[in-house]
Amino acid sequence: MIKTTVRALAGAALALLPLTAASSARADEIDVPVRHTSLHDGIEALPLAAESRTGYQRTSFKHWVDADHDGCNTRAEVLIAESRQRPETGPKCKIISGRWFSYYDGVTVTDPKGLDIDHMVPLAEAWDSGASQWSAARREAYANDLGADRSLVAVTAKTNRSKADQDPATWLPPLADARCTYAADWVSTKLRWALTADRTERDALRRLAAGCGHTPVEYQPV
Repeated sequence: MIKTTVRALAGAALALLPLTAASSARADEIDVPVRHTSLHDGIEALPLAAESRTGYQRTSFKHWVDADHDGCNTRAEVLIAESRQRPETGPKCKIISGRWFSYYDGVTVTDPKGLDIDHMVPLAEAWDSGASQWSAARREAYANDLGADRSLVAVTAKTNRSKADQDPATWLPPLADARCTYAADWVSTKLRWALTADRTERDALRRLAAGCGHTPVEYQPV
């Protein structure tokens, strides 16, 4: 996806949230180099660990905040950044119309009510994969991550809700041509946030990567 100044600025604001030392998050990503690897090597770089959903609540991740205090929350920022034409906005940054391409299913949408903003790695999956040990501030930064285009994507509500909190072992985009991109986006998000993968998830990603050629993965750790 095209990188945007809107996301970069809002992401920088989130990066300034107070984070504990235990979270290992960086307060400023500007000097952190973007890392490049292949999909295959990215999968192998994911730490392997069992998952646990003990204690998970969606409210543990405060999301759709207005990080840069410009009147637009995270959902609106993503819709503005991803619209393929200048979106029409109303009072309080309400997005009225635009033109979005939902890459999971290849559908073009002009009414924002038909879109969800998907966390590439769902909040529950992030919890299972290490976020249960994070500070509340780091979880908020994760849930509103505008610093990487892969972290949050506008997709049709129907497709997003079919995905729910599943990982690639049990759900893939219905559009077959989107699956290699999806795998790369998933892996880059997990690497960005130092999240783990369980064995079933990793094996599914390996099978998927076998048909994806030299699909690249890039990420900037936080």
